[in-house]
Amino acid sequence: MTPEERAELEAILGHPFQRPEELDRALTHRSHRQSSNGTDNERLEFLGDRVLGLIASEHLCRSFPGWDSGQLSKGLARVVSATSLHSAAKKLKLGHYLRLGPGEEKTGGRDKKRLLADAYEAVLGAIYLDAGLAAAASFVERTLLDPALAAHADVLERADHKSLLQEWVQKRALAAVEYRIHSESGPQHQKTFEVEVWHANLRLAASHGRSKKEAEQDAARAALELLRTRDGSGNGPGAA
Repeated sequence: MTPEERAELEAILGHPFQRPEELDRALTHRSHRQSSNGTDNERLEFLGDRVLGLIASEHLCRSFPGWDSGQLSKGLARVVSATSLHSAAKKLKLGHYLRLGPGEEKTGGRDKKRLLADAYEAVLGAIYLDAGLAAAASFVERTLLDPALAAHADVLERADHKSLLQEWVQKRALAAVEYRIHSESGPQHQKTFEVEVWHANLRLAASHGRSKKEAEQDAARAALELLRTRDGSGNGPGAA
């Protein structure tokens, strides 16, 4: 990497390296062998993966104080998935700066999902070694977490409504809720499902979705809102 390219990438990353060799190593895929010692980014990717887990976990705990450990685990899996990391790496143009061997170069390695996701983690590991946890956290929040939560916070929360509803009825020793598919419509490749939530032979709520899962989650959200309202007024299930 030329000094000009390094300066360009550091500006994109928002981090000027005190030890630029760490950035060079983070962008060297194992297929690229220029020296006998075979230095590549795998160790940095390993480190970056662990640092990412810590930073993302703390960020979710601060962003969603009402979530339990199960909900946090589900949210973490989504925001640090290979798809999310690949998207972040693409926005940072990491593929342009990778050092690849001839084989990876010919087979489109600069755009491969797993390779770019690993490169993101390796760059994170390099930032952590270069400047510590605060700098690493700033990088992750700016390039991955804040954009992901801004775009998908509703999806993350919606994914937990069934668990929240189940927890609500269990805490009150009530009967379990039941999800019933009321109808399906549309062509096979673009179906719409209507799902109902039932409790103690009462229909609490219904919702439509592009998948059964989506409809169930939205119906659970509506049912939970209804139950909380009734419970607050003394008219919820199980009330005298």
